[in-house]
Amino acid sequence: MVVAPDADLDLAVEGALFGGFGTAGQRCTSLGTAIVHSSLHDAFVERLDAAVRDAVIGDPTREDVLFGPMLDQKFADRLEKFLDMIAAHHTVHGSDGVGRITADNPRSGFAGDAESGLYYHPVVVDGVRPDDALFSTETFGPIIGVATYDDLEEAIAWSNLPGYGLSSSIYTNDPKTVFTYRKGVRSGMLSVNNSTSGAEAHLPFGGNGLSGNGSRQGGVWVLDQMTRWQAVNWDYSGRLQKAQIDTSAGTDAVVDLDYRLDI
Repeated sequence: MVVAPDADLDLAVEGALFGGFGTAGQRCTSLGTAIVHSSLHDAFVERLDAAVRDAVIGDPTREDVLFGPMLDQKFADRLEKFLDMIAAHHTVHGSDGVGRITADNPRSGFAGDAESGLYYHPVVVDGVRPDDALFSTETFGPIIGVATYDDLEEAIAWSNLPGYGLSSSIYTNDPKTVFTYRKGVRSGMLSVNNSTSGAEAHLPFGGNGLSGNGSRQGGVWVLDQMTRWQAVNWDYSGRLQKAQIDTSAGTDAVVDLDYRLDI
């Protein structure tokens, strides 16, 4: 997710909050890294930190929450490995704690019983670098990184570096910025002023690179994925047709407008 200098900052923060932490970051389109222009970086991190801290985490059957528990122990175990990628040069925002929410590692405003599920603190990791494992790894869980860029070509390079190419987004009001980024980014989907999870059902859904498998779900393109073509031609002229329906070999084709095929 790229945040350009002219971005609507509140909208970008809202997009990062939902894209990074909706369904506990357990979506294929969940945000990995917010790549923020240096002129907005501090303000973006400050607002995102406040938004994450104010968000209600917990049991969705009790209250309207930003996200609930991890789906299964194996996903929680994998999240723990992602959390181990937080390095000394990183700054953690969004929570006073890191890891699973428990009585010994509580979260302010938690809704429900923390022991009833695999609930984890949402984590914003600032200071991400291109060679960080946290940046190059496709993470699933309530953890996102924040990186800084100075020019658009740098942001495009950041976006393509991990090799994944499912979903990207850019926040800007400049059409030139949009189309320059669109031309350079190697993702199967791009949202403008919407989160990385802002896919549209009437458009093709799918990725490129390490995120690609050749398929495109959504819209009319899903027909090619779920069906196989079968071409049928039925000739009732009474003579051999050569190649692409030969009708010029000495006879005139007569159209029978009253013909009906009864099935």
